[in-house]
Amino acid sequence: MFRGIPYAQPPVGALRFAAPAPPHRWDGTRQATEFGPVVPLSLPIDVPPQGTDWLTLNIGTPDPGAAGLPVLVWIPVGGYLSAASSDPMFDPAALAEAGLVVVTINCRVGAEGFAFLDDAPPNRGFLDQIAALEWVQRNIAAFGGDPRQVTVAGVSAGAGSVAALLTMKPARGLFRRAIAHSVPGLHSTPALARQVTAAFANRAGAAAPTAEALRDIDPWHLAAELTSFNAGLHAHREHWGRLTEAGTALCPVVDGDVLPETPWPALTGARANGTQLLVGHARDEFRYFSVVSGRHGTFTEQDAHAALELLAPQPDGARAYRAAFPQASPEELVETVYSDALFRMPSQKLAEANAAAGGTSYLFEQCWIAPALGGILGACHSLDVPLAFGTLHSPVATQLIGEHPTPEAVALSRELQQAWIRFITTGDAGWPAHRPGEHLTRVLNTDSKTLPYPEQASRQIWEGHFPAPFDLT
Repeated sequence: MFRGIPYAQPPVGALRFAAPAPPHRWDGTRQATEFGPVVPLSLPIDVPPQGTDWLTLNIGTPDPGAAGLPVLVWIPVGGYLSAASSDPMFDPAALAEAGLVVVTINCRVGAEGFAFLDDAPPNRGFLDQIAALEWVQRNIAAFGGDPRQVTVAGVSAGAGSVAALLTMKPARGLFRRAIAHSVPGLHSTPALARQVTAAFANRAGAAAPTAEALRDIDPWHLAAELTSFNAGLHAHREHWGRLTEAGTALCPVVDGDVLPETPWPALTGARANGTQLLVGHARDEFRYFSVVSGRHGTFTEQDAHAALELLAPQPDGARAYRAAFPQASPEELVETVYSDALFRMPSQKLAEANAAAGGTSYLFEQCWIAPALGGILGACHSLDVPLAFGTLHSPVATQLIGEHPTPEAVALSRELQQAWIRFITTGDAGWPAHRPGEHLTRVLNTDSKTLPYPEQASRQIWEGHFPAPFDLT
C-alpha cells in the first residue's frame, strides 16, 4: 500500500477554487504510509477538520515490480458532498490479491468542488479527477500497472462522475473501461447554479458569490454551512423545483465548457464515443435515504403528489405512474419515483446510450436484501459496493449486512467481485451485453419475490426522456 501521494498541489490560498495545479516535487524518499487529509465534507457527520493537502491518492498493488497489471481507479464521491478514499469500505486488499492495481482518490466536493463562481472554473471536482487520471497515466507503471488498461469506477456521485468523464474531452484516452453503480441524474443549468450559489454565499456570510469573497471563509466552516443549506432546500421548491428533492444544492453544472452537456444525449447523439461499461443499480435505491432520514413509513399522499409532480417526466409522468401502479400506497409511489428519477432510470439509460454510441454495456440490478435492521433497508443504495470490494467487515458494511456476514452475503460478494475482476481484466462481465430497448440483463440474487415495482412500467414512463438538468421553475 502506498498512501497519501499528492497528484496536485493543496487547493488553498491563491489556488483555492482554481483548477488543480501540478504537485510540487520533493527531495529524497517520501513516506507513503498515511492517508491524506479528508476534503471538507458537507454531511451531518462528526469529522474534525484536517490538513489541506486534500488532492492525494492511494495505491494498492500486488507487486510493484510487476508490469502490465490492469488498473482500477475508484472515485469515492457521495452526493457531491463527500470524498473519503480512506474509508475502509474501499480497502483494495481483496482486489489487489486478485491481480489488480487499485487507485483510490480524493477530490474536491461541495462548495470547494462545485459552487458556480464567475471568477473560477466550474466543476472543479471533475477537473481534480482528470488530474488524478493524468497522474495515473504518467506514474502507474512504477507500481506494476498498465496505463493502457485503466478502468475508472464509482458509486452514486462517483458513478455520476464516471458518466461525466465518458463525455468530457480532457478525459479522453485516460481510461479504457468504466464501472458505474447507481448513476445519479444530478446536474444544474448555469442559471439555476448561479442563483443557488448566490443564495448559499449570502448565507455563508460572503460579500459576493465569488472565489475572491469565499476565500476568506474557512473551508470546513463553509462545508458546515452547506450542510445546513442543503437541509433547508425545500423552502426554495417554488423556484428551484426538482433540485430541492435531490438534497444536494451544489452539483455539477452543464456549463458548456468543462461539462458541455449531460452524458445521455451526448452519447446517444454520437457526440461522445461509447466504451466498455459495467453499470448497475439497486432495486430499492431510495430506501436507504428514507430510513436514515427517519421518513420511512411516514410518507403521505401530499408527499406522493409533490414527488410525482417534481420528479416524474413531464408532462404526463405523474398520471402515468398512478396508472401503472394503481394499488400503490403513497409510500410506495414516493419510493418508486425517487428511485427511478434519481438512480434507476439514469443507470439504465446510460447503458443504452453507451451501446448506442458504439460501446459495450453490461447492466445489472442488485436485488439482495440487506439483512441489518430486520431487512427494512431492502436492496438499498450502495449495498453492492462492499460486496464488490469484499469489505464485508468494514463499518459501513456491518451497518447494512451485520457484524457476521451470512454465507449468502459471502457468495454474492464473490459473484460480484469476480464480475468486476473479469470486466476490468478483459472487458467482459461474464453475462450477455445489454442492448438498447432491452430489459435488465443480469439480476444479482434472484428470488421468487415480486419486485416492488414492474421495471417495464417505469421504462415505458421514461421512454424518450433523458434525465434533464435541474433548472429554475
